[in-house]
Amino acid sequence: MTVTSHRSAEEIGRTGPGPRPLPPLGRTRAVPLPDVEERVLPNGLRVLAARRPGVPMVELRLRVPFAGDEPEHPAVAELLASTLLTGTATRDRVGIDDELAAVGADIGVNVDPERLQFGASGLADGLPDLLGVLTDVLTSATHPDAEVARERDRLVERITVARAQPRTIAREALQRKRFGDHPITREMPTGEEVAAVTAEQVRELHAAALVPGGSIMVLVGDIDPAAALAQVEKAVAGWTASAPARELSPPPAITPSELQLVHRAGSVQSQLRLSAPALRRDDPRYAALQLANLVFGGYFSSRWMENVREDKGYTYGAHSGIEFVPGGAVLGVETDVASDVTAAALLETRYELGRLTAVPPTAEEVDAARAYAVGSLLISLDNQGGLASTLSALAADGLGIDWLRAHPGRLESVTVEQVAEAALEFFAPSAFTGVVVGDADVIGAGVRALGGVTGP
Repeated sequence: MTVTSHRSAEEIGRTGPGPRPLPPLGRTRAVPLPDVEERVLPNGLRVLAARRPGVPMVELRLRVPFAGDEPEHPAVAELLASTLLTGTATRDRVGIDDELAAVGADIGVNVDPERLQFGASGLADGLPDLLGVLTDVLTSATHPDAEVARERDRLVERITVARAQPRTIAREALQRKRFGDHPITREMPTGEEVAAVTAEQVRELHAAALVPGGSIMVLVGDIDPAAALAQVEKAVAGWTASAPARELSPPPAITPSELQLVHRAGSVQSQLRLSAPALRRDDPRYAALQLANLVFGGYFSSRWMENVREDKGYTYGAHSGIEFVPGGAVLGVETDVASDVTAAALLETRYELGRLTAVPPTAEEVDAARAYAVGSLLISLDNQGGLASTLSALAADGLGIDWLRAHPGRLESVTVEQVAEAALEFFAPSAFTGVVVGDADVIGAGVRALGGVTGP
């Protein structure tokens, strides 16, 4: 007769002497990064190509600087992005979709105040066909009147819904608070602005602004880089312009100031959005700042997250991060909380900012942040799409694969003292500005009592 013994989870997790020790973390495995071949074509397009086999696919990213000062520019640009793939001189919407599907490819387009970007993927053998469709769109998209009208109605509806969302309202208020009336703040047009756009305006903007000079194309996949560069040069030979694409000018530097209370009547939640100056990737102190940010609020095991979520239960999520803007970078600190704990959450946020400067990160905190930073970077580069997107972003900042190869080493070499210095310089509560969005009739008295808050 066999007697079956049942042990509880607590018994399974323990031995006679006590809890089982966790094994030490193994050494982080490096992700091999390929060589990148680069060429600036006669039309001014800069092309980077890298071989990353594994799956027979290719990822393409095309970044076109797309700034504009005119009040109507954001609305026209959004409608242009929405109608680029609706027809050309030789292909209609269905024809574009069919040709892409034949080589397992797709193309997406998005636009913001800084850039218009294409993201595409497809079978590596179908790269010439993908480039053919993309070039046709770049050079002869017609933005048919009927398609513009259809997409305009859809865009108005989507924007109307999006602009009613708390996060959109908070983002817009934060952008105005830190950058004033600079064009970088015009991330989303109004429905009325989009409704006023004509097909002729879209076509005019396409001809004037969607140009190769200053644009960057990145190809990563199971390709021969030299052959891919030749294919691109052949495909885009007819894409020309007399002037380069227009870069967005650097926004004004963030000025530390009191938080602005933004009234949102009837809201049951509040959005806290704080911001301060930061460093660009090529600054020698960037790696130290990156680790200081992780310790504060950059990942789930951060001090701020532990306080306002795990300990106090004020929010489901709190996050801080570095956002890159033309000519600089900014820190962002954000969380959404219930109205009745808005003042308490703001108090704890300021407390954690101050604590990071007064009680510097410990060696254990820095080592945990370092392991996360290196590991997450390598994971993000372990696929064709992640590497293509990263190379595109770096190229726009004047950096390349060598910076990427060296960055894990920079993170590994940062000392606890350097992280403490970065925390003291960049996370001091006095360095921040920002907004608190919520029902001022409910949260106003509480947040004003903390000081440093202006508004209704």
